[in-house]
This record gives sequence, C-alpha cells and structure tokens, in this order.
Amino acid sequence: MGTWLPEPLLTDAADDAAQHAETADSVSMALLVLLESLSPVERAVFLLREVFGYGYDEIAGVVDKTEDNCRQLAARARRHVESRKPRFEASRQQRDELARRFFAAVEEGDTEGLVGVLAADAVMYSDGGGKAPAVVTPIHGRQRVARFLLGLGRQARQAGTRIRVAAINGQPGALALDPDGRLIGAVCLDIAEGQVQTVRSIVNPDKLRHLGPVADG
Repeated sequence: MGTWLPEPLLTDAADDAAQHAETADSVSMALLVLLESLSPVERAVFLLREVFGYGYDEIAGVVDKTEDNCRQLAARARRHVESRKPRFEASRQQRDELARRFFAAVEEGDTEGLVGVLAADAVMYSDGGGKAPAVVTPIHGRQRVARFLLGLGRQARQAGTRIRVAAINGQPGALALDPDGRLIGAVCLDIAEGQVQTVRSIVNPDKLRHLGPVADG
C-alpha cells in the first residue's frame, strides 16, 4: 500500500510571486502531511484559526471546547507546525530549473545528473492505496532513491510513458501519462537549499480521478 499521501492538486504557477508563495505554503503536500500528525481536534482548531480566521469563541462552539482550551490547542498546534514546517527554495526560477533537471535525468536514465540534484538524505514516499504498485516503506538516501527512480524511468520508456511537468500543491512536480494520455501517477518534489529533498509519488487511482482519465492498473 505504501505511505499515506494527500490527493495531488494542480496549482498552475501564478504570475504574482506573493500569490504563488502563499499558495505553495498553504497547500504544499509536506504541510498537509504534517497536519495529519496533529490530533483531530488540534488540526480543526489550527485550520479554523490560522486558515479561516475564526475567532476563539466561534471555534469553541465548533469543537465543543472552552475558549481557553481552544487557545491552548491552537498554540500547541502552531508550535508543532512551526518547528517542522518545510522550508522551500526561495527562488522559483532556481527551483523550476532544478525540477527540470530532475525529471530530464529520470527520463534519460542519467545517473550522474540525477544523483547531482538529490540531497544526500533525500527520501521518497509512494502512495498506491493498495490499488497500484507502490513503495511499501520510504526509500532513504541519495543513491537508493536514484537507483529506484532510474529503474522506474527504464520501465516508463519501455511502456511509452510520457512525463508532463506541472505545479502540484504549489511545488514543482509532474504527471505520468500512458500512450493514450491517461494518468498513471503524480510526482511532487520538495526542493530546498538547491537540492531535491523529498519525492512524493501518488499512484492510488482513487486520488487521481479528479485530474482526468486514469490508466488501468
């Protein structure tokens, strides 16, 4: 089945840099995964306060807690999120160029090129939902991630798979399409400090249908 990951969202890069940064920060897959580590009530309080701007009196009515409890829950959730919040590449141009090199290396089977853009402690996650082949446990380390991705690249070339670069959850990514244009999977990258830190692959068909026709498993 692999790791649980959120549904991928296509977020075409906005012309306005501030708008893009706000979108990337609020819907990034890394942040959505982080929110899942909060308790349900912490997550509800955090989202109602930080995202939707509810007052603590309103939140108290929604989650059936006192206002003081809601303030404490919000503060605890905020500290948890801030301590682990992902830090992405500041320059969109550098980020997009690095992503281009990453996907080109996978497509072309360029081992040196792929290893060169991966962080030493890079990690790859995959979500198949038990309905598509996926990595059961995360893959850690530059060499192991590169070896796995290059193997996928070879299979993709043999199958006639096409890679279409796309902004996913506010971060650089790509869609894998079969020869008939049907969706096989979505890949999202976390890029920071000039390297690809995290690769997230969603191949669970139930999480792809909102993006278009999905290929048969």
